[in-house]
Formats: sequence, structure tokens, C-alpha cells
Amino acid sequence: MNWLTNLPPGLKSIFARKDEPESGDSLWVKCPKTGELVYREDLEAALWVTPSGAHMRITPEQRFKYLFDGGIWSEIGMPSVIKDPLKFKDDKRYVDRLKSARAKTGRDDCMVAAHGEIGGRRAVVLVQDFAFMGGSLGMAAGEAFITAAETAVAKKAALVVVTASGGARMQESSFALMQMPRTVLAIQDVKQARLPYIVILSDPTSGGVLASYAMLGDVHMAEPGAQLAFTGPRVIEQTIREKLPEGFQRSEFLRERGMVDIVVHRRDLTSTLGAVLGMLMAPARTRRPKPVPAEELAAAK
Repeated sequence: MNWLTNLPPGLKSIFARKDEPESGDSLWVKCPKTGELVYREDLEAALWVTPSGAHMRITPEQRFKYLFDGGIWSEIGMPSVIKDPLKFKDDKRYVDRLKSARAKTGRDDCMVAAHGEIGGRRAVVLVQDFAFMGGSLGMAAGEAFITAAETAVAKKAALVVVTASGGARMQESSFALMQMPRTVLAIQDVKQARLPYIVILSDPTSGGVLASYAMLGDVHMAEPGAQLAFTGPRVIEQTIREKLPEGFQRSEFLRERGMVDIVVHRRDLTSTLGAVLGMLMAPARTRRPKPVPAEELAAAK
């Protein structure tokens, strides 16, 4: 038994594991790739990409600011769902985990959607926030996806989804797994309306999310170095008892094998997405004036 488990409550709190501070709490941020400390203002100016090229996880609001024309967007309201359908509890109650995640992120669940324009084309952008319980797919996320898809169809806009998830939310069991086919049906509605469905894969995208809506886009973009996998490399290595090749399950690895269309640096993401939407969506048609007969023109003179 670990001797720390027998400490009095006062001492135990001193030795308790502390969560790493959020990027907004410190002047310096550690690069996840090299461990190098980067000045926060420099990191913000670089769109949260470190000098080593590591694309750090960012908030949905930051995504919207970088993607929408002029940084202008309107957030889409999401329907409410049952908080804890199974009354789930492991070492902590599910409702308590939700309360903690909501206090940490300031939002009800991991999905946030907004509409605006990208490259002059109407678009609905749905962002998965990994900071909220690992971006896990549950009932609330499923409803958010369907709402975003319905909004895209109603507004005749492209649907752009930025994924970041560890997979389905285990605390909701089969209710979470049901969201996989539900999101697929929502995508079919978008495609039947002849509207583009674009997926931007960010680090990490895995599990049931990768096995469903993350791999059904008309175009798949990915940020450099993002881990994209159904099962993590450590589990695979333990199963096959072999060392996996360098860069296995990363964006560049999947691009070489045809699962990703293009790997795009964050600074080029907006222009690339705008160009793709420009090719897939016709510009707004302007009504041509009705020709005036020659006799009417002569009479007017």
C-alpha cells in the first residue's frame, strides 16, 4: 500500500496530484512535444502552435475566431438531455464529473456549434472540446451534432466538424454508442441536401468518433502530428508484442495511406477550408435583370 494513502487529510492535500494549469493561467506554457517553455503571448500570436510545430489544443471559441470570416459568428443553442440516465458511479458519481467539467470549461458539454461565413460561403462549424471529459461522445454531443446538421440544411450551409475525442462516454454506455448511427443519419441528411460535409481532425481523435462521423467527410483535413486512431498504440503494442513504426497513427502516416486528404498547418487552415468550400459550393446566384423589349426602349426614348 502506498504510504501516502495513510496520511491525515491536511497532509494528503499537500501531496495530492495537481492538475496542470490552464494556458490562460500562466505567462509561460510548456510545449507538449519538447517540454520547452514558450511565452504565452508569442504562442497566442502563433495560433497556439509551438516553435517545435506542436499544435496545442484550443477552445471552441478560438476555433471560431480563427475559422470564420472576420472572426464573426453566431453560436447555435443546443437542446438539453438527461444528465445521468444510468445513475452511473465508479470512484466518483457521473453527475459530479459533469459538474466538475462544466466548472472547468464553462459549458454544458463537449460540443459547441456556430454559424457564419468562411471564404464568403455559409458554414456551420461544430467543435469538439477535449477539455470537457476528453471530448467523449454522449447523448448531449449526439444531439449537438444533429442540431448542427439540421441548422446547416436549414441555412443551406456547409457542415464543418472539428473533432477531438477519446471516444464514446462510458458513463452513458449504450446510450453513448447509439449516437454513432444517429450522427451518420444526420450526415446523410446534409449530403442529400447537396451540401458539403468537411472534417478537420485534431489531436486526438479516436475510438467511436473516428469509427463514425470523423471518417465520413467529403474532405478530410488534419492538423500536423495529430493522433488519429481507433485504439491507442500502447494497447496495440501490448497485443501484438511488437514495436510500432515511428509516427504510427499520426496525421502524416494516415495521409500516406489515403485516410486523410490533406495535412494543414493551423495558420493555413482557414484559407484552405475557404478554397475547398469555394470548389464545393456555388457562389450565391445574383438575379439577372429581365431584358426589356426593343419597342419599349424606343417608346421610352
